[in-house]
Amino acid sequence: MIRIREAVIVEGKYDKIKLSSMIDGLIVETRGFGIFKDKEQMALLRRLAATRGLLILTDSDGAGFVIRNYLSGCIPKNQIKHAYIPDLFGKEKRKEKPSKEGKLGVEGVPASVIRQALERAGVCFEDGEPEEKGPPITKADLMEAGLSGGEGSAEKRRLLQKKLELPERLSPNGLLQILNATMTREEFFHLLQSL
Repeated sequence: MIRIREAVIVEGKYDKIKLSSMIDGLIVETRGFGIFKDKEQMALLRRLAATRGLLILTDSDGAGFVIRNYLSGCIPKNQIKHAYIPDLFGKEKRKEKPSKEGKLGVEGVPASVIRQALERAGVCFEDGEPEEKGPPITKADLMEAGLSGGEGSAEKRRLLQKKLELPERLSPNGLLQILNATMTREEFFHLLQSL
């Protein structure tokens, strides 16, 4: 079992069932787009964010990013961490056909992929606290590397995201958060040289 201090936010009950076998911690469903109208659920998420922090783990499809972005706009950014599953194509066992985008959701990806996503988010630890990694990677570093704000930066980001097995819809800010959770600034610049 993986111990996680933050409350893990997922889209639906099948995601919660999948994670319950892996995670020792609180798992809360948004009930998909139901979170947009459920003021009580949002109040609960705000309380959890303030007391223990949130880890958002939604599907890598368009709907998952809509929910993730909505929550990111409603809750202070310093109270949220993001775990991203890569774009894996297929069909969940319980469904007759693949999703609209053909991507597997949290419930359908292998446990090892979820664990990697949690590790990249910097929330997995068995004992004690995670150690500090030195100076963070900044937006200026992304710009300097040609990953943001310039011609061809989106394509360069896509190449990096593919190498790191991150979803294609990941924003530059989301990429920055994952990079800081998974590597040092020095490791980041070394990785860029290998692209």
